Amino acid sequence: MKIALIGAGGKMGVRLSANLKGSRFDVAHVEITEAGQARLKDAVGVSCVALDDALAGARAVILAVPDTAIKAVSHGLIDKVAPGTMIIALDAAAPFAGHFPKRDDVTYFVTHPCHPPIFNEETDMVAKRDYFGGVAARQAIVSALMQGPEEDFALGEEIAKVIFQPILRSHRVSVDEMALLEPGLSETVCATLLVVMKEALDEVVRRGVNEQAARDFLLGHLNILGAVVMGEIQGEFSDACNKAINNGKPRLMRDDWIGVFEPDEIKESIRRIT
Repeated sequence: MKIALIGAGGKMGVRLSANLKGSRFDVAHVEITEAGQARLKDAVGVSCVALDDALAGARAVILAVPDTAIKAVSHGLIDKVAPGTMIIALDAAAPFAGHFPKRDDVTYFVTHPCHPPIFNEETDMVAKRDYFGGVAARQAIVSALMQGPEEDFALGEEIAKVIFQPILRSHRVSVDEMALLEPGLSETVCATLLVVMKEALDEVVRRGVNEQAARDFLLGHLNILGAVVMGEIQGEFSDACNKAINNGKPRLMRDDWIGVFEPDEIKESIRRIT
């Protein structure tokens, strides 16, 4: 089965190319930049072909391009694919924003990695250092069949499991739910709070705490506090910790912060992203 991989020489494209190599899929790689073509050749040992040659006979087309390019790229190739072709996006932002062209006889599939979880059972050192996933550490994935026949979900999920392998779990969600997960949960909330934690670390160092001591203290507490909050272990915070949370949350968080998940705010966030 033939797959066209668009943007094969980019950071994500090279990752996907490496995992598709040796699979049951016949992959046609497309990359417009000379630097990307060289990167792909050096990393994976494959060469690129012209877009029209890649699309000819392709059952699926993976768009490994930035969110801001999805609209132009998808509109540029949509008239060149056969009915029944599956167009795969690697993020929900552009599909959610309506950037896919209108065509009822193709399938639109969206998939995204969850990345290896903090709490895991990896023992191999390569896997333990594979923070992004797709190399050695197992990760979960989320996938959505945006449009197309129900039986196409199985094919899309199979491709997703190959490009993001090794897989821990596979979850089926809707495109709207995926938008709640990203940018909502993972970026607007999680990434923001982690940036704040790093700023707090920098501040205690500025106030005189040894940098390595402060780092060890924060990362160690992230481990145990996270394990308690996320239910990885049975445990409770101390009374002192609970009092600190009660004092700290209104100081750090607006009362209406949960509104970042309201549909209009998700749409506005994605509009800025795309």
